[in-house]
Amino acid sequence: MKILFPVLATLALAACGSAPHSELPTETVVEAPLDLSVIAEGRLRSVEATPLLVPGRNWTQQQLSWMVPDGSQVKRGEVIARFSAAQGELNLTQALLDIERTKLTRQAKEDALEGTVNRVGVDLAQVGSALAIANRYADADLDMFARNEILDAIEDQRFLKTKDGTLRWQLDQASERGAAELGVIDAQAASFQHTASLRQQDLDSLELIAPHDGVLMLTSNWSGEKPTLGQTMWARNEFGSLPDISSLELEISVPQVDALNLAKGMKLSLYPLGHPEQRSESDLSFVATAAQVESRDSPVRYLKVKAAVDTDAVKRFGWVPGMAFRAELHLASADSAISVANVAVESVGADQHFVYVMKSGVAEKRAVEVGDRGPARTRILSGLTVGDRVILLPEEVARKEREGSAEVQS
Repeated sequence: MKILFPVLATLALAACGSAPHSELPTETVVEAPLDLSVIAEGRLRSVEATPLLVPGRNWTQQQLSWMVPDGSQVKRGEVIARFSAAQGELNLTQALLDIERTKLTRQAKEDALEGTVNRVGVDLAQVGSALAIANRYADADLDMFARNEILDAIEDQRFLKTKDGTLRWQLDQASERGAAELGVIDAQAASFQHTASLRQQDLDSLELIAPHDGVLMLTSNWSGEKPTLGQTMWARNEFGSLPDISSLELEISVPQVDALNLAKGMKLSLYPLGHPEQRSESDLSFVATAAQVESRDSPVRYLKVKAAVDTDAVKRFGWVPGMAFRAELHLASADSAISVANVAVESVGADQHFVYVMKSGVAEKRAVEVGDRGPARTRILSGLTVGDRVILLPEEVARKEREGSAEVQS
């Protein structure tokens, strides 16, 4: 019994170790047509789009009263949106009232100035007459008049000359001051007139006109909301854009994990979501240098790529900017090739790759040369032959090997 037990234990271990990986899932290698593609979604956009600004001057507000629906096709010269005239008419009326009030103020000032000038003129005439009389007496012979009369005439002459100078100074001051006051009033009138002109311009620019044919695309504000009826908007802010439908492109967002082999010039098929029968072919015209996060709610990074859209397809199917599309980016294709599932390939560094091949229930590690890699499968250029059984869970092989080593050591 002491000899039999070790023998039985050895046989049991040998039986268990003869096929330690036989229960792992495998894939039998075959040569078959291969098409590696990446499926992604994007939106149609115009290469050239004319921005549409809210009409009016800077720092004025306009209230939206009517607009064509978002995505509508418009012709050159058609009205895209109208804005309310109520506030503009009120502002213009106020400016016109200010102008009339200024006219009345100027007329009153002119009348007051004319009255002052006339009053001083009368005083000057009286002083002139009195001064002429005083001059006659002051120069008279002492033998003809009494001495006291002559002295009084001399005193009157000095006083009247001083009064005459004072009145002339008052006349000059009244003219200068009146001219200055009228200048201020004229400046106010010019300012009010300019304001009225601007208010009239605001009333004349209450319609947003299409500069050319296109499809209206409303612009969202910082909170993601598009213009709505009754909304008050600042003039010169962007209301929307008018894309030129003669030059459209598809902007695609590809998840970073699927965008490793994308390159400019790569072929792709595209069609609107829900309409695979409207398929069109194109190639990548732009590939971004780095992936970016598109939403604050998700950390997933996407790589932006662009592809031109066939103009004939746009006209035939009636595609417009903003439509959601699905794109199939063709990474590689072959009439006959060997490929395996991505999960079967293990990598060490950037250039060393290997798989586990099942041989009589035992995993055999084998180096392979890989080619193009798609979201699900990888092309194998060398290292595998038809009929090989590739293990799909290489991490399980490594785990079983670690467990077997631990049992042997124990």
